[in-house]
Amino acid sequence: MKSTGNTILITGGTAGIGRELAVEFQRAGNKVIIAGRNRAALAEIVAANPGMAAMELDISGNGIPDFANRVVADHPVLNILVNNAGIMRFEDKIDLAAAEATVATNLLGPIRLTSALLPHLQTRPDATIINVSSTQAFVPLPFSPTYCATKAALHAWTFGLRMQLRGSGVEVIEIIPPAVQTELTPGQSQSPFAMPLASFIAQTMALLRQEPTPAEICVAEALPWRSVVDDARVAAELRKFGLSA
Repeated sequence: MKSTGNTILITGGTAGIGRELAVEFQRAGNKVIIAGRNRAALAEIVAANPGMAAMELDISGNGIPDFANRVVADHPVLNILVNNAGIMRFEDKIDLAAAEATVATNLLGPIRLTSALLPHLQTRPDATIINVSSTQAFVPLPFSPTYCATKAALHAWTFGLRMQLRGSGVEVIEIIPPAVQTELTPGQSQSPFAMPLASFIAQTMALLRQEPTPAEICVAEALPWRSVVDDARVAAELRKFGLSA
């Protein structure tokens, strides 16, 4: 992934990881477009970061094709998509409405937006798709089963997409955060069990600047969770089908 001179779209760019990635990408010399549902928050962030652009988007809704057309028309040199938007609901029992909202936002949203923008990205040099999953894709927690399921699915989908796009000129990267001090859930921004946001962003940006960029961006605090999955076994299974990771 090229570290500067990009035009980058970040969903969920009004808070937490998305907001801080937007700021750091802009500082590194990139054009950044943040997308989110909160019009006031979008305006506030753009005002604080001159040169940044903002577009309204409900990633769980039906307006993704129109949004994709608008963003390409307004920013025809767009070459990086960061699928960051996500929600996490605590579930002590099956809550169908919460589960469906989580699936629509965390899984269907990235799939739909990537599908809508991929034809354009395939025409751009240094094109990259970055999906933000979670360590809970590998170690699910019982109080957020649907969130964990969507992140596990996003990890699997990202892996498959990377294989499909090899040789196409479109790079596919996965950021795998541990618990980070953000507003994702009530009280999480002050949790002593979560990684400070500034530290997470600093480590993540350092990994993204590596050449070549790792396919998975996994900060030190996330590695014990990620290592639960045996990559050697995954590679062995792929070889049965004549494939390699």
